[in-house]
Amino acid sequence: MGEVYRAQDTKLGREVAIKVLPEAVAADPERLARFEREAKVLASLNHPNIAGIHQVEEADGKHFLVMELAEGEDLAERLARGAVPVEQALPIAAQIAEALEAAHDSGIIHRDLKPANVKVDAAGQVKVLDFGLAKAFDPAVSSADLSASPTALALSPTLTARMTQPGIILGTAAYMSPEQARGLETDKRSDIWAFGVLLWEMLSGRKLFAGDTVSDVMASVLKTEIDLDALPEDTPVAVRRLLHRCLERD
Repeated sequence: MGEVYRAQDTKLGREVAIKVLPEAVAADPERLARFEREAKVLASLNHPNIAGIHQVEEADGKHFLVMELAEGEDLAERLARGAVPVEQALPIAAQIAEALEAAHDSGIIHRDLKPANVKVDAAGQVKVLDFGLAKAFDPAVSSADLSASPTALALSPTLTARMTQPGIILGTAAYMSPEQARGLETDKRSDIWAFGVLLWEMLSGRKLFAGDTVSDVMASVLKTEIDLDALPEDTPVAVRRLLHRCLERD
């Protein structure tokens, strides 16, 4: 999805993150123009729990985004150490939910919510990263193309493609909603599913959907029974009810 650098904005005296766009995007005028249009929409999102986009720039033939620098560790790093206690997990989950709600109210769907896209700083402030950027990095790969190339599928943990038509797969396998895994059209309910997976994993300390290959993981998303009994005993009843609703396949 591009390389990200920590950088200094010398004009405004602040640290920022610079994401250099992949050559496949930057070299295609149509895709670059679409990316810039979508970046403007994302720049309109102003929420304390969403890492913002400052501008789209070009220098020496390189196209890049200047983004808010989100401090702290991401949830993938945190989950590598085990489960997050309920009293810590719920404030994090609430901030993620508020970020999703703000984006959905603006007509923007994340489509790739996962632990690596959520940062938490030392004060417990949450920043959700890469809102909607998966749509911008569009290799125009159909689900038929993916099934015909299992090697390419297995080597790519994040599967991205055009969001505006059915039959297209987009997302990260373990956090895909069932409709994403089936290549169907998606809406904000796909983010709600991914939020449920994320919260379940924070509380349980383990993966909800796993497998030896990407195909196995996607099959698990479609078929594996959601084990709410794996949650800690002190998980509030209301949270169990919330997860049941979030992880309802239909």
